[in-house]
Amino acid sequence: MEKKVEIDGKPRKLRKRGQQRLEALLDATADLLEARQDENISLADISSESGIPLASVYHFFPNRNAAFVMLAERFNRQMADRVEKQIQPAPRKWQDLIAYRQQQGALFLNANPAAQRLFLGAGVSVEVRNTDLNGNAGLAKAYVGLFTHYFEIEPSAFLEDRLATSIAIMDGVWALSYSRHRCITDAFLADSTQASVAYLRSYLPEFLTPRAQAGPAGAD
Repeated sequence: MEKKVEIDGKPRKLRKRGQQRLEALLDATADLLEARQDENISLADISSESGIPLASVYHFFPNRNAAFVMLAERFNRQMADRVEKQIQPAPRKWQDLIAYRQQQGALFLNANPAAQRLFLGAGVSVEVRNTDLNGNAGLAKAYVGLFTHYFEIEPSAFLEDRLATSIAIMDGVWALSYSRHRCITDAFLADSTQASVAYLRSYLPEFLTPRAQAGPAGAD
């Protein structure tokens, strides 16, 4: 079975074996990012860590930055999947929704040091940073889905833009936490939630009416 993926900005079809090799290479890249605090990670290192010949590595990545970008894209997909999951019990206040989702995001990043380095580290490339920003735009759309699923509020570009800004505020606080502690601490998580909620209070009413008997997010 073939799967379409984008490699170095170009769509490609990969058979099952190619998909498995790509995942193994991304796993190896993540392992190296976790183990090394410097930037000296080469395609040869990824080849050695994964056990896949260097010539085959070049088939997927023209350079190490391409590997970092694809790994960042995988982390973005994983985080987006978490955002779209049902919240139990359903939040009664929109502030609780923000707090819960930020908590879940912090748990994910703290469990994935490679993701922290890519998204919160100071030495990321422009391409990785753009991947992070695109991921945040996707998260903002997902947050709009959560708001309209659990509360009586209509989707709009205005709401999406405000939520995107709240995510950027969160990112800034988390990056400061990472620079000091190499993780997102409970104190900085509390600060990021407070800052995001304070910003959103400038545009949202203090109380939104919960939707009656809201089922799983994304359900009809």
